[in-house]
Amino acid sequence: MRLANALLIAVAAGGAEGFQLASPPRVGSSMQVSATMNEVAEATSAPNGGMSYADVNKLAFRALQKECKALGLSAMGTTAALRGRLLEHFGLSREAAAVVDVPKATAAEIEELCATEGISFCDESDPDFDFKSVLSEVMMKSSMGHWKGATRKLKKLTKKYSTPDQPVPREAYLAVLEACAANRLNGARAAEPARRILEDMSTFGYEIPAELANACVVSSLGEGAGGTHDDCGGIDTALAMVAAIEASPGGEGILTDASYGRLVSALAKDGAVEEAELVLRSMVAEKSFTPQLGTFADVAKAAAQSDDRAEDVLQVLTYAKAAGYELDNIAAVETGRELLASGVIAAEKMDNLALGLRLLTAAAKAEGCAPDSGDDLVASSSSAAQRACTLIHKRAIQKACEDSNWKLAVKLLELMPKRGLSPATSVWRNVLQTCCKNEKSRKATAILLDWVSKSWISLANEGKADKPPVSAFNTVVNTCEVCGEEDLTVKVLDIMRDTLDTEGNIITFNIALKRLAKMGNVVGCEGILIGMLDEGLEPNVVSYTTTIGACAKEGMKNSAMASMWLQRMRMRNVQPNFHTYNTALAACLDGKLESTFIASKIAAEMIEDAEKEIACGLKGAVDFKSTLPDSYTKVLGRQLMKQLRENWRSGDIDMALAKSTTRVPLLKLVDFDKTIDEARMATIQCDVEEEEDEKVETAEQNYEFDLLKEMHKDDHRTAMV
Repeated sequence: MRLANALLIAVAAGGAEGFQLASPPRVGSSMQVSATMNEVAEATSAPNGGMSYADVNKLAFRALQKECKALGLSAMGTTAALRGRLLEHFGLSREAAAVVDVPKATAAEIEELCATEGISFCDESDPDFDFKSVLSEVMMKSSMGHWKGATRKLKKLTKKYSTPDQPVPREAYLAVLEACAANRLNGARAAEPARRILEDMSTFGYEIPAELANACVVSSLGEGAGGTHDDCGGIDTALAMVAAIEASPGGEGILTDASYGRLVSALAKDGAVEEAELVLRSMVAEKSFTPQLGTFADVAKAAAQSDDRAEDVLQVLTYAKAAGYELDNIAAVETGRELLASGVIAAEKMDNLALGLRLLTAAAKAEGCAPDSGDDLVASSSSAAQRACTLIHKRAIQKACEDSNWKLAVKLLELMPKRGLSPATSVWRNVLQTCCKNEKSRKATAILLDWVSKSWISLANEGKADKPPVSAFNTVVNTCEVCGEEDLTVKVLDIMRDTLDTEGNIITFNIALKRLAKMGNVVGCEGILIGMLDEGLEPNVVSYTTTIGACAKEGMKNSAMASMWLQRMRMRNVQPNFHTYNTALAACLDGKLESTFIASKIAAEMIEDAEKEIACGLKGAVDFKSTLPDSYTKVLGRQLMKQLRENWRSGDIDMALAKSTTRVPLLKLVDFDKTIDEARMATIQCDVEEEEDEKVETAEQNYEFDLLKEMHKDDHRTAMV
């Protein structure tokens, strides 16, 4: 009767929305639930173009931190705390937006329905039965190692049965965590459940065992992308674990340097250099840890490989020194050599030559690398390190050569083979020329011999030889001549013949000409020129100028021969330049009237060529082609006019005749101002010259002239060839 009354009351109070047994109302109920879920979805969608509930839930730990920082929110805390801040910021909620109003009965109706009429009840059931039952299932699953089942039961226990007065006990969390941590987090598959457990324990203020904490962090990191292992775990999971562990009671001292180091290495390999450096700095500066060298090497390698973080490698080296490592000793182990190699690569990118050389020197001091040396092992540790070392030495040698520091250049060159580096031809030549410019003939010869030796070794090992060119031999031969080392000169020429199977090129012959010219051996010079023609080498302006220089040797002047060689070179279609004319004029300063006549003739020819150059323009380099008189030409002209004056004073020639004939070209030479009148300009005919080999010839002569000018120390300009 009471049941019927209760049914009637419920039907009367709820109407059509009360207890419904027929199918149509069920359909209405289903439609009402669907509408409610749609309202929930609308309530949890992205407001104003922000993030949706699903978007927030997809974010990993570092992404959550990044979004919180971007929105000005705190980025500290567990994954759940960070996610909660974002949901609250965007106004997202999981509660249903619409709540169904259930009709309530009145107090009188409830009293009537519940009247016991003398019947009493006694509830002897355990109110914590469900909690204890699920808890026992959690412990049983954990003891059996069923981490998935234990995790699901723990989640059920936490969400349905735990209360602030009756929270999940620490032992339950530890039991499930131990099951998850077994077998390296079960191949990292249990990394996420372990992370949630650690965060819950931190939230409830439970202490976390150090062994379990470190095992979870290390096991969550793998060698895959993002530090994952078969797409499980990863850097974000490990970072979330670290944040939870550090926030737990006594958590600051739980994690070891090995755990932090593993995290740093994973960050570095994933390209997160900045984050890796921050953790590394915290280890050294705040926690006073001494990380393994491999940790420093991983961060330095990642920074060196990036395009814009080369300077960060220096910071890593600073952290290593602060942790107690000495750069002079770390090359004894492989990870130390990798750290130094990264430093060398970064130094090359920053063009910090001093730093790169300092790191290689530090590697060379390390003991325990026998039979090799530390710097050799560092340079050969990778192709990038070898390239960086080679470029650093090349640039340092070039800088030393520019500063004319031959000692430093030679030392760096000698270090390259010791470090397994092969000097390029340009490097050998730069050092060789620097020694020659400083007149270090013996050192230059030693370098040349070493170059030849290395070329033969390369031929034997690699089947190719980068032999010194003829110009290198010429440079050394010329230096030996300047320094008076005749024995070395012969030795270098013999080596050139054996190495290159040649007697040399035109520069080699010109150097030999210079040697004879300094002795005034005109006949010997003529023999050299004939030998050049026999070898198929056409003497150039330097060859003839040097030969004429033999005619200008003090005490052995021969103006007639000088004039004759001027004619011969014109016959061979080689035009004299102002060096040639100056040398020929100097050969006429012997006090004889005949020589003065020859000088006047030579001066007239020089004036004619100079006027033609002004009218037609200069084709080619000034040092090789120009015939315009220079200051030394005018000095020679004055000396020759003085010689002419002495000639008429001694009665060798009439003064008036001398002034009207012989002195005229000499006076024009002295007063030459590089201008000619229009009438004279009209009489000059310009020749058409072929220019097909002009660049090659000019480059060859340029090297030749510069070399001889810089080397020669004779006071007489006649030998400037």
